[in-house]
Amino acid sequence: MVIALTVLVIILTAVIAIQYRAYRARNSNLEQIHIKLNEIIMGGTSEKLLVFTDDRALIPVLIEINHLLEHNQQRAANFLKMEQSMRKMVSNISHDLKTPLTVVLGYIETINLDPDMDAEERKVLLSKVHAKANEVLGLIRQFFDLARLESGDKPIPLSQIHMNDICGKNMLAFYDTLTVKGFEVVIEIPDKPLLASGNEDAMDRVLNNLIANAIQHGGEGRAVGLTLRGDDEFVYVDVWDRGKGIDELHQDRVFERMYTLEDSRNKSYQGSGLGLTIAKRMVEVQGGTIRIHSKPYVKTVFTVKLKRIAFAA
Repeated sequence: MVIALTVLVIILTAVIAIQYRAYRARNSNLEQIHIKLNEIIMGGTSEKLLVFTDDRALIPVLIEINHLLEHNQQRAANFLKMEQSMRKMVSNISHDLKTPLTVVLGYIETINLDPDMDAEERKVLLSKVHAKANEVLGLIRQFFDLARLESGDKPIPLSQIHMNDICGKNMLAFYDTLTVKGFEVVIEIPDKPLLASGNEDAMDRVLNNLIANAIQHGGEGRAVGLTLRGDDEFVYVDVWDRGKGIDELHQDRVFERMYTLEDSRNKSYQGSGLGLTIAKRMVEVQGGTIRIHSKPYVKTVFTVKLKRIAFAA
């Protein structure tokens, strides 16, 4: 009996000792976690929580803490990127508004300083003032449209749209201008009706922006085209040109707010940098995607993809 009690006491003592060691080890791990987390948070670093432990209860907790850290670090990086983008956008907005307004003020000052100015000359200057004022107004409207799109304040109801008609109408709107300038115009629209889930007004805006972009930035190739095609699930619209294209390094950024290549800031390539951003947002709210593939002086293609709707004859 005494031996049995002695063995029992030894076993209980061993269990208590093991539990005490485990308790101290867990306390030590928790303290280490606390210190490391505090260092990561206070330092704003992108480190992960590295704690080596055999405690099976702590391992999943550590994994989830690292997932949370990674998520927060990604959000912080996105916020920083957005902040930098906003600063650049404000800078570019200031530049794009300041330039035409400076010209307007210059013309008005010229008119005011010369009360005896010839009527025809005054008319020409006032016409230029009007054109520049419209340029500023158009730019402000683009800013407003993008703000409404990104805030969700501009509802875009979806319905069945006839892509053949929409593509033909938008390409033909530029046809006379292009042919007068000596451009080769290629329009490939199938006879078979292709229907998509979308919004006609939004697609008009998207295609108008893409075709205008092809003319403005791909003019050196003297060719602009539109191809409508489809498969069992989707409808695709390719708007292309054979201009200088976009280097692979910049292709992922062309849809960013106010992003413009260096030469797009000069007069020959002047633009607000919002046309493609607005096009991308409008495609996305229709449940579609837009991508670019560019090989300089061979072909630069912007492809819009929308969900196809089966045509009922």
